[in-house]
Amino acid sequence: QASVMFTVNHHVTGRKIGQSFDHLVKTVLQSEDFKEDYLAGYTFKTEDNRTIRSSTSLIRDSEQKVIGAFCINFDVEALNQMQQFMDTFLSTKVEVQENETTTNDDLENVEEIVDQLIQQIIENSVHPVMKRHEKIELIRFMDEKGIFLMKGSVEKVASMLGISKVT
Repeated sequence: QASVMFTVNHHVTGRKIGQSFDHLVKTVLQSEDFKEDYLAGYTFKTEDNRTIRSSTSLIRDSEQKVIGAFCINFDVEALNQMQQFMDTFLSTKVEVQENETTTNDDLENVEEIVDQLIQQIIENSVHPVMKRHEKIELIRFMDEKGIFLMKGSVEKVASMLGISKVT
């Protein structure tokens, strides 16, 4: 049937009013994680091969009959590209030639960059109900990216995560 009745920013998924809703049954309703009338954070590929993160919640009438679905879709391609850039950027090793000297200004700039990276990583990842294993993964990610090579970064991260520096 022509199930899509309303759309905003339809360029994200390419869906149009009047289009069928086949993917709802295939992707959402048959998912093991579909519980209590919603499924959050699942991904799918568009016809042009972009990755979309989506959340769907069923809408019921007063008699508890399903009358619709509310779907929110987010194109994550820009974030994927940014992550690839950051992985490449942060994993690059720079060798300083012996005759070069590092000034205090250079060190302050590096510290400032690391501080900004720490703040961005934590602001984009930390949420009030963050579980222990999620914090461990976040710290592991920062360690892999070399964040803790900068003096004082352990204390800054610990403070921002609300944990001790020993932890």
